[in-house]
Amino acid sequence: MQNSNRNSAIAAAAIMIGFGLVAYYLPTIMLAVGNLSTAAAGVVAVAFVAAFFLIFWLRARAQRRGEN
Repeated sequence: MQNSNRNSAIAAAAIMIGFGLVAYYLPTIMLAVGNLSTAAAGVVAVAFVAAFFLIFWLRARAQRRGEN
């Protein structure tokens, strides 16, 4: 395994573990925010899903920039 592949695998694993932990606590977070505003709880859920894809998009963009 090349060093760059190993670093990519470690970064992906760290991101997945981080998002896994947030996903585990997301229902509790949404219930707490939902006590304040139902719409805000929906925004929290949408932001979580958007952040999941955004972080991988940014990482891929940074890797492409490093190759040039």
